[in-house]
Order: sequence, then C-alpha cells, then structure tokens
Amino acid sequence: QVQLVESGGGLVQPGGSLRLSCAASGKIFSINAMRWYRQAPGKERELVARIRSGGDTYYADSVKGRFTISRGNAKNTVYPQMNNLKPEDTAVYSCNADILSYRSSPEYNYWGQGTQVTVSS
Repeated sequence: QVQLVESGGGLVQPGGSLRLSCAASGKIFSINAMRWYRQAPGKERELVARIRSGGDTYYADSVKGRFTISRGNAKNTVYPQMNNLKPEDTAVYSCNADILSYRSSPEYNYWGQGTQVTVSS
C-alpha cells in the first residue's frame, strides 16, 4: 500500500509565498516522477510542475519563474515552493507520483488527497 500525503496549503495574500509538501510512504522501491496538479472551481485540472528521478523538471508557463519544485534527501518527498502568488493560483493542489513497489513490479500512478491554496487579500 502506497500513500501520498500533502501538507502546507492555506490562505495567503497576493505576492506571498507558500511551501507545499508531498510525502510518499508505504512499500516503495523507486519513484520515477512526482508531479503537482491543481484544479480551480469550474476549470480543468492543470499540471503545474513535475520532477523526475534524474532531477529534470517541468513547469507550466503560468508558474515559471515563481514556482520551484525540489525533492527531499530521502527522495520520497517533493516540495513545491510557490512565490509571488496571485489570486489565479487559487486551487486545490494535488500530488501525483509514478511508483514501483518492487524491483520487478509494474509502475503505478498514485494521487494524494489534495490541499487547498487560496490567494486573497
């Protein structure tokens, strides 16, 4: 059983910063990629950022230069640092990961429960 647990959401003023975290636990052999998605009310889910096991990253154009994704030393935790937040960043942010539980097992995709980020004055 693998779980992804997010934390760090909340209310922040425009221009402020938040640091989310997503920790993967359970039977984990390797994590190939970890991603953050967000979904605002009435909008489609959007891929915000991704980091692969080799360290290469991807950012949506809407967050480039403001968000930075990194992995913890244990490699099973990912931290998106979100700076200069704007009201349009308001959404539920969800962690997603591609995980192998055993060396010979197939890769499965897992989701966290989501955390609300609200940017408002």
